Amino acid sequence: MSELATLLRERQPCVVLTGAGISTESGIPDFRSPTGIWAEYDPMEYATIDAFRRDPAKVWEFYALRLDALMEAEPNAGHLALAELERRGLVQAVVTQNIDGLHQRAGSRDVIEVHGSIRTAACLECGSETPLETAMPTCPRCGAIMKPGVVMFGELLPPGAIERASELARGAGLLLVVGSALEVYPVAGLPEETLASGGALAIVNRGPTPYDLRADLKVDAGAGETLSTLLRA
Repeated sequence: MSELATLLRERQPCVVLTGAGISTESGIPDFRSPTGIWAEYDPMEYATIDAFRRDPAKVWEFYALRLDALMEAEPNAGHLALAELERRGLVQAVVTQNIDGLHQRAGSRDVIEVHGSIRTAACLECGSETPLETAMPTCPRCGAIMKPGVVMFGELLPPGAIERASELARGAGLLLVVGSALEVYPVAGLPEETLASGGALAIVNRGPTPYDLRADLKVDAGAGETLSTLLRA
């Protein structure tokens, strides 16, 4: 933690990239582990844009099950530590692959949601968005069926979000990866942009990532305990 704290102080600005590993500690299951969501549900049936167009009711039922878990989840020590580090001026922004909104609820202000958000619903026809709690089955503007505001397989990432994430990664003195195995592109390529620009890379993740040997520091541990200790350090 002393080495990570030194990197955080000396290699500013620090941008944080988070994945499912930070939210599992809040009780939200991940997708790709042996006990993750895709071990029970076929993503080709529930998480592609073609599946949604084919049977939107089936996809909405899948997300409704996840909403129960998300409504009960609370930000954990990892989320809270990142929010406090931002308040202290040590974290510039959080780029997250997560759709749960826990970073914002913890108090982080500059959060880039590159995979969208479960808190909204979106219209594929006219592009309008509405908070999920007030969303109707059909778009109030054009009458098309609304979809969850998350990025599905087969959809492009929100252009503004991924462009901002790339810009932050290129300008980062330190990219701190937390809870991501760095397997899903294009987000998994952000460390490459930081390294190519002369920035440092630190990884906090249970299990290996493709960038472990290129990182200045790898911590194989949970997000909450590690980031809380980092904050104290």
